[in-house]
Amino acid sequence: MATTYAALLRGINVGGSRKVPMADLRTLMTGLGYDGVRTYLQSGQAVFTSAHGDEESLAAELASAIEKHFGFTVDVIVRDHAYLKAVADNCPYPAQELEAKQLHVTYFSAPVDAGRFAEIDQAAFLPEEFRLGDRVLYLYAPNGLGRSKLAEMLSRPRFNKGLMATTRNWNTVIKLVEMTRE
Repeated sequence: MATTYAALLRGINVGGSRKVPMADLRTLMTGLGYDGVRTYLQSGQAVFTSAHGDEESLAAELASAIEKHFGFTVDVIVRDHAYLKAVADNCPYPAQELEAKQLHVTYFSAPVDAGRFAEIDQAAFLPEEFRLGDRVLYLYAPNGLGRSKLAEMLSRPRFNKGLMATTRNWNTVIKLVEMTRE
């Protein structure tokens, strides 16, 4: 039976570098045997259906194909609809009451525990705050991600060591749930 997934590509089409045209990405993914390939925005989201593999093997296969085709490495995280829906459903913040620019989700390639972020004095960043979920970090940044001092702190390499991590705003989180609905 086929499963519908979202592929999250990190750091493409930003600032004029690491260009991955979405039409080329769709063609590449279709060539890998994925069905129903669709993309969302230019910032690296693709939805597809596959009857083979699991999230990790599909992510590795896609990352390898992107490197071979485009000539640079791109971190790829693949998640299925059930997971994406659970992330949205388990949001610890009142998402329906917030602007999308105020709420972000960082998807991680593996589980993370609170100890990884223990040195961060969350009270020093209020009203900004974060909470952990299943392979995700929810970030509430009332003035947006671009002005967030907490987001800047969380993006430091020591907090993401050994992980792939990619962040999406709440609109994208919800859109991926909708696009992967089977």
